[in-house]
Amino acid sequence: MPADNSHLIVAAARRRATATRRRAVAALRRMDATGIAITFETVAREAGVSRSWLYNQPDLRAEIERLRARRRSIPAARPVPDRQRASDASLLRRLEAATERNRQLESENRELREALALALGERRTADLPGRRDDTPKKKSSAVIGPC
Repeated sequence: MPADNSHLIVAAARRRATATRRRAVAALRRMDATGIAITFETVAREAGVSRSWLYNQPDLRAEIERLRARRRSIPAARPVPDRQRASDASLLRRLEAATERNRQLESENRELREALALALGERRTADLPGRRDDTPKKKSSAVIGPC
Protein backbone atom coordinates (compact mmCIF):
# COMPACT_ATOMS: atom_id res chain seq x y z
CA MET A 1 0.00 0.00 0.00
CA PRO A 2 1.43 3.43 -0.97
CA ALA A 3 2.23 6.01 1.70
CA ASP A 4 -0.38 8.68 2.39
CA ASN A 5 1.18 11.95 1.31
CA SER A 6 -2.04 13.92 0.88
CA HIS A 7 -0.93 16.36 3.57
CA LEU A 8 1.95 17.39 1.26
CA ILE A 9 -0.47 18.02 -1.59
CA VAL A 10 -2.74 20.10 0.68
CA ALA A 11 0.24 22.14 1.96
CA ALA A 12 1.43 22.80 -1.60
CA ALA A 13 -2.07 23.93 -2.60
CA ARG A 14 -2.19 26.31 0.37
CA ARG A 15 1.21 27.79 -0.58
CA ARG A 16 0.04 28.29 -4.17
CA ALA A 17 -3.20 29.94 -2.97
CA THR A 18 -1.28 32.26 -0.63
CA ALA A 19 1.20 33.19 -3.37
CA THR A 20 -1.64 33.83 -5.83
CA ARG A 21 -3.47 36.09 -3.37
CA ARG A 22 -0.23 37.94 -2.58
CA ARG A 23 0.37 38.57 -6.32
CA ALA A 24 -3.19 39.85 -6.80
CA VAL A 25 -3.02 42.22 -3.81
CA ALA A 26 0.42 43.50 -4.89
CA ALA A 27 -0.86 44.06 -8.43
CA LEU A 28 -3.86 46.03 -7.13
CA ARG A 29 -1.63 48.22 -4.95
CA ARG A 30 0.84 48.81 -7.75
CA MET A 31 -1.89 49.68 -10.24
CA ASP A 32 -3.62 52.04 -7.81
CA ALA A 33 -0.32 53.76 -6.97
CA THR A 34 0.57 54.32 -10.63
CA GLY A 35 -2.93 55.26 -11.78
CA ILE A 36 -3.33 52.34 -14.20
CA ALA A 37 -6.97 51.62 -15.07
CA ILE A 38 -8.24 48.91 -12.76
CA THR A 39 -10.50 46.26 -14.26
CA PHE A 40 -10.75 42.54 -13.67
CA GLU A 41 -8.91 41.99 -16.95
CA THR A 42 -5.99 44.32 -16.15
CA VAL A 43 -5.62 43.02 -12.60
CA ALA A 44 -5.71 39.40 -13.80
CA ARG A 45 -3.06 40.14 -16.42
CA GLU A 46 -0.85 42.10 -13.99
CA ALA A 47 -1.10 39.45 -11.24
CA GLY A 48 -0.91 36.42 -13.51
CA VAL A 49 -4.23 35.03 -12.29
CA SER A 50 -7.52 34.24 -14.00
CA ARG A 51 -10.46 36.61 -14.06
CA SER A 52 -12.74 33.89 -12.74
CA TRP A 53 -10.44 33.45 -9.73
CA LEU A 54 -10.68 37.21 -9.03
CA TYR A 55 -14.49 37.11 -9.30
CA ASN A 56 -14.55 34.26 -6.78
CA GLN A 57 -12.54 36.20 -4.15
CA PRO A 58 -15.15 38.41 -2.42
CA ASP A 59 -12.66 40.84 -0.83
CA LEU A 60 -10.60 41.31 -4.00
CA ARG A 61 -13.73 41.59 -6.11
CA ALA A 62 -15.11 44.32 -3.82
CA GLU A 63 -11.81 46.23 -3.89
CA ILE A 64 -11.57 46.07 -7.70
CA GLU A 65 -15.16 47.30 -8.02
CA ARG A 66 -14.55 50.11 -5.49
CA LEU A 67 -11.39 51.30 -7.28
CA ARG A 68 -13.06 51.01 -10.68
CA ALA A 69 -16.09 53.03 -9.47
CA ARG A 70 -13.80 55.70 -8.00
CA ARG A 71 -12.05 56.09 -11.33
CA ARG A 72 -15.39 56.46 -13.12
CA SER A 73 -16.43 59.24 -10.75
CA ILE A 74 -13.29 61.24 -11.71
CA PRO A 75 -13.07 60.73 -15.49
CA ALA A 76 -10.79 63.63 -16.43
CA ALA A 77 -8.34 63.46 -13.55
CA ARG A 78 -5.80 60.78 -12.86
CA PRO A 79 -6.90 59.04 -9.65
CA VAL A 80 -4.85 59.67 -6.55
CA PRO A 81 -3.84 56.53 -4.70
CA ASP A 82 -5.75 56.03 -1.43
CA ARG A 83 -2.64 56.40 0.73
CA GLN A 84 -1.87 59.78 -0.88
CA ARG A 85 -5.32 61.27 -0.41
CA ALA A 86 -5.63 64.12 2.09
CA SER A 87 -7.85 63.49 5.08
CA ASP A 88 -10.82 65.72 5.85
CA ALA A 89 -8.98 67.06 8.90
CA SER A 90 -5.94 67.89 6.79
CA LEU A 91 -8.04 69.67 4.18
CA LEU A 92 -9.81 71.64 6.92
CA ARG A 93 -6.45 72.79 8.37
CA ARG A 94 -5.29 73.88 4.91
CA LEU A 95 -8.53 75.81 4.40
CA GLU A 96 -8.19 77.50 7.80
CA ALA A 97 -4.57 78.47 7.02
CA ALA A 98 -5.58 79.88 3.63
CA THR A 99 -8.45 81.84 5.22
CA GLU A 100 -6.11 83.32 7.84
CA ARG A 101 -3.58 84.27 5.14
CA ASN A 102 -6.38 85.99 3.19
CA ARG A 103 -7.32 88.00 6.30
CA GLN A 104 -3.70 89.08 6.76
CA LEU A 105 -3.40 90.11 3.11
CA GLU A 106 -6.68 92.06 3.26
CA SER A 107 -5.45 93.92 6.34
CA GLU A 108 -2.11 94.68 4.71
CA ASN A 109 -3.86 95.90 1.54
CA ARG A 110 -6.10 98.19 3.61
CA GLU A 111 -3.06 99.68 5.40
CA LEU A 112 -1.22 100.18 2.11
CA ARG A 113 -4.25 101.89 0.53
CA GLU A 114 -4.52 104.25 3.50
CA ALA A 115 -0.79 105.05 3.37
CA LEU A 116 -1.01 105.69 -0.38
CA ALA A 117 -4.02 107.97 0.04
CA LEU A 118 -2.20 109.92 2.75
CA ALA A 119 0.96 110.25 0.61
CA LEU A 120 -1.04 111.39 -2.43
CA GLY A 121 -2.94 113.92 -0.30
CA GLU A 122 0.31 115.35 1.07
CA ARG A 123 1.75 115.58 -2.43
CA ARG A 124 -1.33 117.39 -3.75
CA THR A 125 -1.22 119.80 -0.83
CA ALA A 126 2.45 120.50 -1.48
CA ASP A 127 1.74 121.16 -5.18
CA LEU A 128 -0.94 123.85 -4.51
CA PRO A 129 0.01 127.39 -5.63
CA GLY A 130 1.25 129.56 -2.77
CA ARG A 131 1.90 126.45 -0.75
CA ARG A 132 5.18 125.64 -2.36
CA ASP A 133 7.97 125.49 0.01
CA ASP A 134 10.75 125.96 -2.52
CA THR A 135 11.77 129.46 -1.37
CA PRO A 136 15.09 129.71 0.45
CA LYS A 137 14.75 129.57 4.17
CA LYS A 138 15.80 132.54 6.26
CA LYS A 139 18.64 131.92 8.52
CA SER A 140 17.79 132.18 12.15
CA SER A 141 20.98 134.03 13.08
CA ALA A 142 21.04 137.18 15.22
CA VAL A 143 19.19 140.16 13.76
CA ILE A 144 21.48 142.95 12.69
CA GLY A 145 19.83 146.31 12.94
CA PRO A 146 20.39 149.41 10.70
CA CYS A 147 23.69 151.04 11.04
